[in-house]
Formats: sequence, structure tokens, C-alpha cells
Amino acid sequence: MATSRRSLVAATAAATALLPRAAGAQRAYPSRPIRLVVAWAPTGSIDTVARKVGQKLSDQLGQPVVIENRSGGSGTIGAAEVARAAPDGYTLLAIDSTYGMMPFLHSRLPFDHGQAFQVITITAFTPVMVAVHRDSPYRTLQDLTEAARRGPERITYGSGGVGSSVHFATAAYEIEAGVKLFHVPYRGGGEAVMAVLSKQVDVVFASPSAAVGAATSVLRPLAISGTARMPALPEAPTFAEAGLPSYAITHWSGLAAPKGTPGDVIDRLHTETARALRMPDVLEFFASIACLPGGAPPAEMERLMAEETVRWRRVVEASGIRPQ
Repeated sequence: MATSRRSLVAATAAATALLPRAAGAQRAYPSRPIRLVVAWAPTGSIDTVARKVGQKLSDQLGQPVVIENRSGGSGTIGAAEVARAAPDGYTLLAIDSTYGMMPFLHSRLPFDHGQAFQVITITAFTPVMVAVHRDSPYRTLQDLTEAARRGPERITYGSGGVGSSVHFATAAYEIEAGVKLFHVPYRGGGEAVMAVLSKQVDVVFASPSAAVGAATSVLRPLAISGTARMPALPEAPTFAEAGLPSYAITHWSGLAAPKGTPGDVIDRLHTETARALRMPDVLEFFASIACLPGGAPPAEMERLMAEETVRWRRVVEASGIRPQ
């Protein structure tokens, strides 16, 4: 009996000694590939930034970060897919400025806009560039504005779709300049840029990352948002230099996870993303597409999103955009 008791105690002690190691193995993150859902078509600003950040996270985390484009519904289809995913850190959303616009575009969203996600960090700040084809008669932003005032809705512009960041950026310009353009929606910001390149539309308010390559050859940038010119587009004046100082739209992109994702996972993702955004090759890449790196903690990102929601509500009210 004594021997049996001693054996039981020894076996229990051995099993207990293994528990921390086993629990630690269960908590190890990540132990398998991570999906990073982009709710827009490829080649746009958010897709470009997500792919670069995803590549760096793959290297740092030791697991593949797989980019999946789930476009449609003004970003709601991809967002809804991530909102439904298990909150375990293995399905993330490449979130962007359009998230703050969603409540004003849809009378009903397929997820709880205020509670569906746990934000991680901002990955990039992206200025807005207004550009036309090199053959366009509009050589300056003032030329474009004056022509638009003379002929309401005669000048066409492309966007990444109703409710896209390009759509709202153009609506903000219409309000500040006192003009009305004709909206031609496409499936993504990249397609809107291509529409200007092929002369299907007259102008686009795009992110430089979607247009910087063509801007040096086929596109003519008329202005770029921000307080200073960007090294990647030195010929593009700021909106203030171009005569419209009140235009101050800058977009952002970032990462988010389903609500309920463990805090240690959020912290790990924030730490690794911020680390990636400080690397020389990432800084060089962002500079080449006229983006500025983020890396702020989740609380700061939440504050920015709240401010953006107020800003876009004002744009919607002034422009007359109606929820669908």
C-alpha cells in the first residue's frame, strides 16, 4: 500500500511538473499560418502596404502571413468575414480609413461597427494625390477647380467604389472647392488610376502608392495632401501651395483582429509590427510610395478612429451621400 501511495505521489508530481511546459506550448503564438484579409481589390494602397507588412511579419513571427483579398460591399464583405472568425490571432483585417465611413454608407452593417474588432496598430499614413493624364488640359489644381465650377458634373472622376476612401476624399474636395464632379466607381483604387491612364475618366484622388509609378510618366499630379511635398513626388505641390489650404485629408491603414483576441496576442502583433515599420527597407519602401510609417499603440489608434468617424460624418452630411 505504501509503495502504491509513493508511486501515485511520484506520478502526480511528474505530471504536475509537465503542466507549465504543456501550457506554454499551447500558448505559443503563432504556431500556424496567419490570414490577413484585405477588404479591397489588389494594387490599391491598403493592399500594397498590407503585403509589405505581411512579408516582414512572416519573417519575424516564423509563420507565413497569407494575404487574402475579399473585396466588395465598400469593404464590408472582408470586414464581416474577419468579424466572424475565431478570436485567436490567426485571422486579421487590414483595416483602413474607410472603416470610419461605413456607418454612413450602410443602413445596416453585417457586424457591430463599434464592437466587432480589437485594433492592433496603424501601419501607414497615406496622403491623397489628385492627378490627371499628362494630356489633360488641366495643368494645375486651380485649372481643374475653375473648370469644375463652370461645368458642374462635366468632369469625371474614378474611385475604388461607392464608400471607398477615394470616393470620400473626392467628396471632401468637392465640399472645400465648392464644385461637383461626376462619379465613376470601380472595384478598387488601382482600377480608378488605370481609368485615368486610359482616359476613361478625367481625374482621380488616389493614394500615391497606387499611382506613383505612373505619375512620373503618364499622370500629372496636381496636388498632394500633407504639410510638405513628398520625396517620391517632388513635382506635386501641397494643396496649400496649389491654392486649397483647407483640404487636409490623409488616409491611414492598419491591422485589427476579431473582438476577444487575447491581449498577449494583440501585444505581440503590435510589437512585431512596430518593429517591422522601423526597419530600413520598410522605411525606404514607404518613402518610395509616399507613405509615412505608423506603429502607434492600440489606444492611440482607437482615438484616431473616433476622430475620423466625426470627420466623415460631416463630409457625408455636407455632400448628401446616402446610406444604402
